Amino acid sequence: MPGLTTVFALLAPLALASLAAYGEARDHDDTPSKPNDKTLGAKPPEGAVVLYQGGPLEGWVTKDGSAPAKWDTTATHFTVKPGTGDIKSEKSFGDHTLHLEFNLPLMPEAKGQARANSGVYLNGVYEVQVLDSYGLTPQTNDCGAIYQQIAPSVNACKPPLQWQTYDITFRKARLKDGQVVERARVTLVHNGITVIDDREIDPTPGGVSLEAGNDGPLLLQDHGNLVEFRNIWIVPGK
Repeated sequence: MPGLTTVFALLAPLALASLAAYGEARDHDDTPSKPNDKTLGAKPPEGAVVLYQGGPLEGWVTKDGSAPAKWDTTATHFTVKPGTGDIKSEKSFGDHTLHLEFNLPLMPEAKGQARANSGVYLNGVYEVQVLDSYGLTPQTNDCGAIYQQIAPSVNACKPPLQWQTYDITFRKARLKDGQVVERARVTLVHNGITVIDDREIDPTPGGVSLEAGNDGPLLLQDHGNLVEFRNIWIVPGK
């Protein structure tokens, strides 16, 4: 018959595994950081500038502003039309809060940045990444990141083929004598979870410019994938 030391040695790994499993299950059940639909379908409040609520893409133009946006539309949403280029709102904004909903295609054969990629450029300058990053450890090029600058604090992604939300508070850079004295700041709530909390950010290559501190449009990126958007509105800052 084995001694007590041997018995404990045999049982200890099983006990630790059970405790770990219990802890994981409890964290999963009790955590307040689950993706949720608190703002999915949110209606624009009084004073909001509605940029899209279904139907034709009115008020949207190509990145250079030379022609109307060419992306495909339905009665409820619009979809990136690969090869037609980025689009932007005709209206420009300074400080603001943005609500936007997006739906990612299922692309199981694709990897990394080729998997349901798009981008939301605040003021046409600062990119919030859109990507199928479901289940991944967040990095600075994943969904919910400020591209190549700030990784989201947690992965708040839903699987593809589900509508997701961005609720973003943006404060543009402050200028003095034409120079930036305060960098832009952003708070990003992804599917009801704050993943970036009042962080400074810098301009992102690929937008309408690299100039900070000016009012600018909302720009959406054509990265060649069939990403869908709907229910887009902005409340300008006071």
